[in-house]
Amino acid sequence: MSDMKWYVLRTAGGKENKAKEYLEKEIERSGIQEQVGQVLVPTKKEIVTKNGKRKAVDKLLFPGYVLIQAVLSAQLENIIRNNVPGMSGFLTEKKETNASGTQYERIPVPIREEEAMRILGVQDENIDAAAETIVNYSVGESVKITDGPFSGFSGTVDEILEDRSKVKVIVVIFGRKTQLELSFTQVTKE
Repeated sequence: MSDMKWYVLRTAGGKENKAKEYLEKEIERSGIQEQVGQVLVPTKKEIVTKNGKRKAVDKLLFPGYVLIQAVLSAQLENIIRNNVPGMSGFLTEKKETNASGTQYERIPVPIREEEAMRILGVQDENIDAAAETIVNYSVGESVKITDGPFSGFSGTVDEILEDRSKVKVIVVIFGRKTQLELSFTQVTKE
């Protein structure tokens, strides 16, 4: 496992996850799983607001690239270069193959261990952030709606739905009390 290094693979834009799936299937089919630690499409979680709704989405850190932790062998290199649709090979450097300097060979170059750990650190933060929901509201508390069609309205917390990351808020609309179900990110304390 200590001999494994991280390599960067080039893929067609927008095909990173498909290329990763194909690569994992080819590795399994070839029976060389012991040469590969993991295959990773580096992403980060982002909150996106669309049509008044906030949603967590995975955004690619490096579009067009996939990372692989592996002990590089001729068989694995051949699979990556020739058998995976949408994958065009490694990030490489040119190396002279003869003394006169007229012929060059492109060899895969591993990334530095610190760089790989930094990328993996971003992945670990995403896992922790996605699993963690902080509830800082209590029933009866006054809140202000900051997002969505009722943005700017004030109300009172009626119920907290921790498992769904939602809060029910009573708001006075046109002189009538109305209960709204909002995400934690759509309200703030007053």
